[in-house]
Amino acid sequence: MLKLYTFGPAANSMKPLLTVFEKGLDVEKNRLDPSKFEHHTDWFKAINPRGQVPALVDDGKVITESTVICEYLEDEYPTEVVLRPADSYGRAQMRVWTKWVDEYFCWCVSTIGWHRYIGKMVAGYSDAEFEEKVKAIPVVEQQVKWRRAREGFPQDILNEEMRKIAYSVRKLDDHLADHEWLVPGQYTLADICNFAIANGMQFGFAELVNKEATPHLVRWIEQINARPAVKAMFEQVELEKLGPRK
Repeated sequence: MLKLYTFGPAANSMKPLLTVFEKGLDVEKNRLDPSKFEHHTDWFKAINPRGQVPALVDDGKVITESTVICEYLEDEYPTEVVLRPADSYGRAQMRVWTKWVDEYFCWCVSTIGWHRYIGKMVAGYSDAEFEEKVKAIPVVEQQVKWRRAREGFPQDILNEEMRKIAYSVRKLDDHLADHEWLVPGQYTLADICNFAIANGMQFGFAELVNKEATPHLVRWIEQINARPAVKAMFEQVELEKLGPRK
């Protein structure tokens, strides 16, 4: 059986989770708790030495990186639900959008999310306890991010990330004004990967994402949320309950 290791259905963890639900695959789902640093435990680092989710295990083979996992599932487990265009040009369009979300859109939204929510998750740790947890993180850049989340990101960084978010939602809205889906004519992994980042922005970034400023983006978010697979995912996989940073 396929084994998938994720957090709750949001951000990068949502990408393969939603792909699995859309395709109706039989997968053992393992939800790790980021507040307990479960992804940095020895047993999980034996699966992914970088200590990051998501990770997919298929007959002993480990596949990491969220978008790569989605494409692997589409390659290895074809179903009636096809999430990638059949033609080379369509696939190229899809990959332009998945590359953009991985290299740009995800990062600016992630920084604000870490500032608002992740610091609160570790607020109960003493400084010594927190540093002990951080030492177990194998990726140095992630150690820096956890420390910054606990302390609060510098305002100049937050301002720049908000500028990038404003640009990103405008880019999406402009494209979706003329197209139902990101790749014209087909719901694909491009939609799944971008929805994983955009979903909920109409609440968390309501000043930027709303029916007046970005009506086409809101329509697209609501349209994807109405899909049976999306509803099933949220019903079956618990989302982390994180409060806002004080």
